[in-house]
Amino acid sequence: MPLIGWVFVIVALALVVGSLFVLRDSANSMKISDEKMKKIQERKAEVEAEESAEDREQW
Repeated sequence: MPLIGWVFVIVALALVVGSLFVLRDSANSMKISDEKMKKIQERKAEVEAEESAEDREQW
């Protein structure tokens, strides 16, 4: 493979690895407000209750 091919391969790998590091670093910086977290938990409880009711109906 010519030299320019190796350069493209190295640059592509560097971009992928760099993007993964940026994604890892920014993963924990997204804070959810207490109000939204409460709504999420309430919705989760509703869905679980509906699923358990459906499971009981099937038996």
